Amino acid sequence: MLFKQLKKALRRPARDILINGMAASILVTKTLRRMLYRLYGMKIGNAWIAPGCEFVSDRLEVGDGSWIQRGCVFDNNAAVKIGANCDVAFNVIFITNTHVIGNENRRAGKGTPRPITVENGSWVGAGSIILPGVTIGAGCIVGAGSVVNKDCLPNGLYAGNPAKRIKDL
Repeated sequence: MLFKQLKKALRRPARDILINGMAASILVTKTLRRMLYRLYGMKIGNAWIAPGCEFVSDRLEVGDGSWIQRGCVFDNNAAVKIGANCDVAFNVIFITNTHVIGNENRRAGKGTPRPITVENGSWVGAGSIILPGVTIGAGCIVGAGSVVNKDCLPNGLYAGNPAKRIKDL
């Protein structure tokens, strides 16, 4: 029991030092960065993750051939799955946390994390925000600065706030 409590208490500082500190450094090679993420429990294929990304947990899966640029934030209290050959541009935010609506004393009620999936071959533009429970279908493009609050059907160009399908690809 004590070991479990100690392990839980050390998990956040270990994450912040190992993952959001050391692995996020520009001084760490891409190979070592990928190894540190895997050691932490993330499922990282032969993918490239730039320095300067931030993670809340180990609930991340990235497929082979994918690229994740600098400054991306993964609020991954639920799973975030990024397929193979995906491109995620600078400063994209993946938000898995949401809340039920509470009473007048506190509107943000009980937390309810919901997973995010980005299917194979998709491209998410710089500064986009991906909200809880969203699936971005295979072969999609999400325009820069978009807020994705609903699923994106495959092979479409989505843009705006909220993101809407602009064009079939």
